[in-house]
Amino acid sequence: MIMEGRVQGILGRETLKKLARGAVLGLGAAVLAACQGSSLGSLPGTQINPTGQPAVSGDVIGTGSVRVGLLLPLSGGGSATSIATVFRNSAELALSSFPNADVQLLVKDTGGTSQGGRAAAQSAIAEGAEFLLGPVFAPAVSGAASSARASGVPMVAFSTDTSVAARGVYLLSFLPASDVKRIVGYASSQGRRSFAALLPDNTYGSVVEAAFRQEVGRTGGRIVSIQRYAAEGTDTADLVSKTQAIASALGQADTLFVPAGGGVPPLVLQTLISAGAPLGNIKMIGSGQWDTPQLKNNQVMAGSWFPGPEENGFQTFAQRYQATYGSAPPRNATLAYDGVTLAAGLVRSAGQQRFSIPVLTNQDGFIGIDGLFRFLSNGQNERGLAVYQITGSGAQAVSPAPRDFRSGS
Repeated sequence: MIMEGRVQGILGRETLKKLARGAVLGLGAAVLAACQGSSLGSLPGTQINPTGQPAVSGDVIGTGSVRVGLLLPLSGGGSATSIATVFRNSAELALSSFPNADVQLLVKDTGGTSQGGRAAAQSAIAEGAEFLLGPVFAPAVSGAASSARASGVPMVAFSTDTSVAARGVYLLSFLPASDVKRIVGYASSQGRRSFAALLPDNTYGSVVEAAFRQEVGRTGGRIVSIQRYAAEGTDTADLVSKTQAIASALGQADTLFVPAGGGVPPLVLQTLISAGAPLGNIKMIGSGQWDTPQLKNNQVMAGSWFPGPEENGFQTFAQRYQATYGSAPPRNATLAYDGVTLAAGLVRSAGQQRFSIPVLTNQDGFIGIDGLFRFLSNGQNERGLAVYQITGSGAQAVSPAPRDFRSGS
């Protein structure tokens, strides 16, 4: 990671402090800005040609002089197109919070593919983009990254696949390792020392298992048992079988980690109860995949813990989104909002160094709708997450998100 001393050498201490606290507007400032008027640019297909810059084609948001590519799977079809629409809307909403932002978003279609990502990045860069936001899916990120690296243009993508992260290709998404670190660390702080885990037998499960083993070891705990279950399709037979297998080990554990969301955690608990497993001393913990009404309102899950960003920011964002676009946004819509806000904040605060690697990876990080985050030198990120306890009629925070990476609070 780029250390503070090197950042200060480029920007100076006062500028660094501004970046850490103000490069991305806090929630209050964003809400206030939303009350002001804004001009977001032109209709798709309009040619904009500021002095000294090439003409642009296609969908454009904003009229600033600093061009940023927004790479989305517009023609991906199905859920991909829906995500693209939501992310474009969120980007537009973010820019409306900066009425005087010197930013222009060049919206380019990746189709969700590697080839499409490469072409979208090339198009944006050819039209003067000096920073790229997106793509969403890992293949498109890989394709876009090849074009971005060749041109020396940094990229902040929305994929959760850490295999596509690298120096100059940063992920803004919520990553499994951050979830594991926060929830295992919190459990340990509450005296939990013996862990068992039920993990899906897929790429996500492998990433989670590596982080789980590392974090349990770091906190001085021990792993009693790990079971991996088949996660393909809707057949739950293997999950039930592996849950029954782990039941006998729970007498030596005080914590059960089940990161998968949806119907998996309730099924696990019901299976354990039916098997007569010793659950009296067991605390069930999960991941950000639990952050859904389905799980938070499930009485069977009451008392369980999971990590996630603080809710106030998303609730305010969701109200603005609903009022503007007439529908409720999915939870990940804030990624595009925070990406655009980051770009606009850096243009305002960091001058000609705005998208340099030392600025993007400064160790103090940034504040967005979803709270504190920072990019690591390997392209992954670290987030300040809260811990929630499920009540069966929602969830309540039992440990707030940190406000500062240095102090952890």
